[in-house]
Amino acid sequence: MLNKDHPRYESLVYREKIVEAHKNGILADSGMIAHGRGETFDYLIGEKTTENSLNTIEVASCYFLCSKHPVLSVNGNTTALVAEDIAELSKLLEIPVEINLYYRTPERIKNIEKVYSNLGVNEILGTDDDDFIDTPDLNGPRSPVSIEGINKSDLIFIPLEDGDRAEKLSALDKNIINIDLNPLSRTAQTSTVTIVDNIVRTMPLLINNVNNFMDYDKKELKEKIDKFNNKENLNNAIQDIIKRFE
Repeated sequence: MLNKDHPRYESLVYREKIVEAHKNGILADSGMIAHGRGETFDYLIGEKTTENSLNTIEVASCYFLCSKHPVLSVNGNTTALVAEDIAELSKLLEIPVEINLYYRTPERIKNIEKVYSNLGVNEILGTDDDDFIDTPDLNGPRSPVSIEGINKSDLIFIPLEDGDRAEKLSALDKNIINIDLNPLSRTAQTSTVTIVDNIVRTMPLLINNVNNFMDYDKKELKEKIDKFNNKENLNNAIQDIIKRFE
């Protein structure tokens, strides 16, 4: 049993979620390694949401509200850590959740689909019953995407993902919102909006911002978007890490 007085209590809780997701057939073995790698970068930013990231989350919410066909792409790690938040955002914006896995098996797809179905998500894509099309110039198991989801989307939310897919989707002129604790990763560098933060802190803030901006005029939202530069955002994130060592 986890001791709530432990200084690393929250981190241990999320590690336990990762372990349970692996036991329940939601998470691949490599997903456990990916989580540990992310924790390392969380240490570097002080395990808190920076002012820079708060601004980036605000911009991300504006993108969601200005897009015609946004989609939430999920994998095992995202499902293990923030499935409830993903479901809430999906219902709030009335947009689909699409399952896209590198280590895809029928069992993992069914297990992940069940999680979101039980949470009340109305439209779950990327299941074995879906119709797929390959992403141009992308080889491997992430290439097939739902014809009604990522294929026709103008905005794709791809938290905790790999650089190959981000690069190819970006080349198709799709906007990409990414959550990545590593500001130097290909995914972070390729995305339209990169939130350099822990996904467990980001998701509630993102939902709050979407709610706050829901009634704003689209012109105001687009003004916020136009002022944003992801390269500057990533440079600021790197500076936040450097300051921790001064």
